Amino acid sequence: MVKVEDSSDTQFAKAGAVVRPWRLHDLRRPVATCIPEMGTLPHVVEAILNHVSSHKTGVAGIGNRATYAKEKRVALNRWADYIIELKDEPADGPMST
Repeated sequence: MVKVEDSSDTQFAKAGAVVRPWRLHDLRRPVATCIPEMGTLPHVVEAILNHVSSHKTGVAGIGNRATYAKEKRVALNRWADYIIELKDEPADGPMST
């Protein structure tokens, strides 16, 4: 099985950069940190991360069966736009073109 990040790691290595081992799961923390700063409400962040937080536990959770699909889509599209902007910015590092 080929890891998703293998091709990125190969590109970094060819550029002479040293990258610590990572997994796709490692992207959860930056997502959880950045998307609230982009205006995403905490319960939507929790839904994106598939966490069961206080809004889905107890009495509130019994009645709340919302998936927040539209809100998650909006938040993840904002995140994607942000990543694309980062990718397109000129950099001074070893991966700059």
